[in-house]
Amino acid sequence: MSQILDALSPLDRQAVDKFREYLRIPTVHPDIDYEPCIKFLEQYARDLGIPVKVYRNIPTKPVAVFKWEGKESGLSTIMLNGHMDVVPVYRDKWTYEPFGAEIDDKGYIYGRGAQDMKWISILYLEAIRRLKLDGVVPKRTVYVFFVPDEEYGELGLREFVKTKEFRNLNIGFGLDEGDSSPNDSYIAYYGEKSCWQFTIHCPGQTGHASLILKNTAGEKVRYLVDKFSDFRRTEEKKLEDDSSLKLWDVTSVNLTQLGGGVQPNVVPEELTLTYDVRISPGTNVKDLERKINRWCKEAGDGIWLEYYEKEAQRPITVLENSPYWSALAKVAEKRKINLEKKVCLGATDVRFLREMHIPAIGISPMRFTKPLAHDHDECVNVRAFLEGLQFYYDLLPELANV
Repeated sequence: MSQILDALSPLDRQAVDKFREYLRIPTVHPDIDYEPCIKFLEQYARDLGIPVKVYRNIPTKPVAVFKWEGKESGLSTIMLNGHMDVVPVYRDKWTYEPFGAEIDDKGYIYGRGAQDMKWISILYLEAIRRLKLDGVVPKRTVYVFFVPDEEYGELGLREFVKTKEFRNLNIGFGLDEGDSSPNDSYIAYYGEKSCWQFTIHCPGQTGHASLILKNTAGEKVRYLVDKFSDFRRTEEKKLEDDSSLKLWDVTSVNLTQLGGGVQPNVVPEELTLTYDVRISPGTNVKDLERKINRWCKEAGDGIWLEYYEKEAQRPITVLENSPYWSALAKVAEKRKINLEKKVCLGATDVRFLREMHIPAIGISPMRFTKPLAHDHDECVNVRAFLEGLQFYYDLLPELANV
């Protein structure tokens, strides 16, 4: 490990050290104490020589915003977003301490949040450090956000974008996280699928299991499972019949939970089905809702739905004729890196920007790397980290000077 670090330039070593320091702060769900992280960021701002403002609209969910001021204050600004929180770990499944930021002899830095997404947040700030040292002053102001509650909650960026404080920042374009790529490309997300998660409650006649009762919960469940399975198969067949289609071009439907029953010899008074549905861009969500409601009505009386997540159709960022996309593509071409344009199958905070009609791209500049977000032994190689740093060093002036 020491040989790897000793071989780095002072600036590279400083960037790696900052990343490791950030990884060691256990901003892990549940019941996160963000204050150690905020103290780290306030000291970081003093070190960089740029201001940071901490918004405490929700006292236990602070939002920290760094400001790299531009020359033309009347222009819309650039937002670089990253979340502070990370998912839990199973310590017995890790080779190294999950919050130790240890480096192995191949240069991999281990820690929860290494890929999702503490490394990117540090790259933003370290790129700004280098640009400032080189005398670069952007035309547009650049804001770097450190937000809470991305992984599980709804009290981070989702709430902050609704505030006057956010509107006053005059954001014109945003960057957020993407995914690491196992090949030689960077993945650029210009949209996300909408997510519906719901439980269907199927009540029915209860009684002794030796009887053949009418109007049972099981009969209703069978009808609904058939309908959802048929719909799932229809979407699957689209992929089989058209090789140009990708997974984000179809709607995924998965039965994730079955519930009900008290013992083997009692016909249950209620059975439940829980589904996760990820809706492709362009799907008419009102038509889909009508279809689901019709199936429930056809299955029998008394059925009701309980939604946990029911998003409207998520807007996408139009890349054609976008000067920000052109700036990103220019840097990728300069660095001889292919950009894979995709729709994200999951969900990130960037969707809240698009809902505010702010164009935004999700990108993680990491190639030849196994995706390990939320996995055991999450890690980033020092070489990939420094390549990403150079990418942002080139990209930020291009975006800020649009």
